Amino acid sequence: MTEAKFSMTSPTTSSVAAPRVSWKPIAVGVALLALVIGSAYASVPLPYSPVPMTLQSLAVLMVGIWGGARMGAAVLVSYLVLGVIGLPVFAGGQAAPGLAFFLRPTAGFLIAFVPAAFVAGWCMSRMASRFAGAFVAMSLGHVVIFAGGVSWLAAFLGFERAIAVAFMPFILGTLVKIALGVALALALRPPRAWRA
Repeated sequence: MTEAKFSMTSPTTSSVAAPRVSWKPIAVGVALLALVIGSAYASVPLPYSPVPMTLQSLAVLMVGIWGGARMGAAVLVSYLVLGVIGLPVFAGGQAAPGLAFFLRPTAGFLIAFVPAAFVAGWCMSRMASRFAGAFVAMSLGHVVIFAGGVSWLAAFLGFERAIAVAFMPFILGTLVKIALGVALALALRPPRAWRA
């Protein structure tokens, strides 16, 4: 009798099983973060603009498209944190530790990367057609990036000047990046397990 009572109150090994941790999302997030940092190093300074020509907007929006809205935003927040603590991850291998980040005329573009990646991932997940999803994600994502970047820069240069040096020279390149982003989204389709 006492043995039966004891066995009923004893914990079983199945009830205290350790939770399984999946490292795949972490590995994917690190790979996407590396993509964003690598795109920042492919930077061409322009003599007439404080905004360099890079592939970053393409990389940022592909992070959202491939990783999903939440993972995309998380990757870009991590990217900004790395730059603010002093690591050389911004365009051309620059850093902006602490409050210096907010004194950069281009900080608006960097901050806008977070909602842009989220928007790209959200659009991609909501559209029935993969082509339409990629096109809307790339187009709307670029609108978010330019809105944030030009608005911030306008505080330094004025709105008309900000448009002239931070939007107009990049229209053609943005159209090319939209087309390239759509092609990449259609050609490379990561497993659903990547997305978060």
